[in-house]
Amino acid sequence: MEEKAEVLKKLFSEKKYTELVFEIETNLEEKYKTTPILNLLGACILLRTRGKKSKEDLVWASSIFKQAYLKERQTNHGLLALVNFINTSVDIKNFYEVEINFKEIFSYFEETQELHDHNEVLILAILRVYKYLNNLEKILYYLEILVDKKNCKISTICSYIYYNCFKNDQPQEFFFEQAKLLDKILPKYEEGKLTNINNNKNKKISLAFLSSDIARKHSITYFLKTILSKYDKNKYKIFLILNNTEEDLTTNAFKELVDESFNIKGLDDIKAINLIRQQNIDIIIDIMGLTSDNRITLLKNRLAPIQISWLGYCNTTGLENMDYIISDQNLIFQHEKNLYTEKIIFLPKIWNCHLGFDFDRKEQPLPFKKNKYITFGSLNNYNKINNDVVEVWSKILKQVSDSKLILKSSIKRDTDRLKELFKKHDVAESVIFHERSDSFEEHLNLYQEIDIAFDTFPYNGVTTSFEAIWMSVPVLTMKGFNFNSRCGESINKNIDMNYLIAENKNDYIFKAVELSKNTEKLTNIRKEIFENVASSALFDATQFSLDFFKSLERVYNKL
Repeated sequence: MEEKAEVLKKLFSEKKYTELVFEIETNLEEKYKTTPILNLLGACILLRTRGKKSKEDLVWASSIFKQAYLKERQTNHGLLALVNFINTSVDIKNFYEVEINFKEIFSYFEETQELHDHNEVLILAILRVYKYLNNLEKILYYLEILVDKKNCKISTICSYIYYNCFKNDQPQEFFFEQAKLLDKILPKYEEGKLTNINNNKNKKISLAFLSSDIARKHSITYFLKTILSKYDKNKYKIFLILNNTEEDLTTNAFKELVDESFNIKGLDDIKAINLIRQQNIDIIIDIMGLTSDNRITLLKNRLAPIQISWLGYCNTTGLENMDYIISDQNLIFQHEKNLYTEKIIFLPKIWNCHLGFDFDRKEQPLPFKKNKYITFGSLNNYNKINNDVVEVWSKILKQVSDSKLILKSSIKRDTDRLKELFKKHDVAESVIFHERSDSFEEHLNLYQEIDIAFDTFPYNGVTTSFEAIWMSVPVLTMKGFNFNSRCGESINKNIDMNYLIAENKNDYIFKAVELSKNTEKLTNIRKEIFENVASSALFDATQFSLDFFKSLERVYNKL
């Protein structure tokens, strides 16, 4: 067996994964297929091909990891096997909609996590399951366990703060204090190991955008493109700093819009900081915050004389070194500025702007006229549909006879939990779930079936609201208590649709019911949106770009 082990080690070091799989499957006796060997086999099945894994490989690897776990339930090798089994199971469900046994996964998890004292890697694996199932309570429960244990991953703390944005009962003070605690524990590297920041001003203002999400037509790309398509190339030199695992057509299209781009994904913090500092960037704009595959530690150690948070995370980062956050007067009120560590750049109208779409807008008739019943709709991420949202929407469905509610998530998520919540309110038959579609045209056309769009709360929609309004569908939103929960307010105020901003949950219900009964008023609102929205601040890219860059120049001139 020692000789065989050496062969396997050699194949693995040479990255000959296919040969290694064959060697274990064909030439290794069954008695030698221990849990470590099976873990190796499962890993190599997945490593044989680059990029997206096939359904067959994922199913095969998952069965191998399960077998490995059942051989050694109580050891560290068994723990690793279970983590691999859970992760591959979620991948199978996410990519290929193959049925998986959630009860079995939870059973294995419960017995193993007790033995390993809430092991972080194991909990992070089960969190992927709960995220797929839209179980916010369980997500926050386990994230809080990890945060309370201390010494958890930085990404875990970021997730904990971020997922609290979906709750109704977390005041802005919570986010402010938690983000400041995060800043304190982020690693601070010795300046002797870092390239010095050049504080001398360049002939052109050197501006960089940092993101992990410039791919897959991510929602932030529609807003970032507004800036990159409308800037003065004689004044600015623009960098795109990617943190992408993979690059695609979206990535390549954005590279064409800037002067220079580079990818720091494979670099450790110190190498990434030094590479960025060597570019002599004047202003760096982070468009991730605590979301996505962020590199918040880099910003803690300062990458440029001016650091700004914008777009990706609508709340404070808590960083002393994050100098500004871009907002507008509708999102952060003057008396609340002390609840954000950043200074506030108030844009004159709205904090972001959409370029719109490359097709002629056509005024669509109210779907009610054809259907003879009101259709509500929300195409937001299902994570934003919390228990309070379900309760409010259910009360509306009960009060509006024969009404329907169309739901479609912007990311792939299970619908069983939501169906159960609506069932508890006796409105399950009124809710229509649409599968996520890769066709963007099909996605937009779904708005033609919706009379009134529902915004989620406290985590408002942004991209989906812009899309609905572009399609002339009014969006009913609710007043919030911080940047994150007031995005819907700002959007509606910028198209003079103050009526569509509810004071509270009762007012939200009242306005939805009132509009449903007064279809003439609803028709007039839709007509007004159709006629005016294209020239509004939401889609006026030229004016927004002018305001955006003027704001940057003002803070730059303060250096």
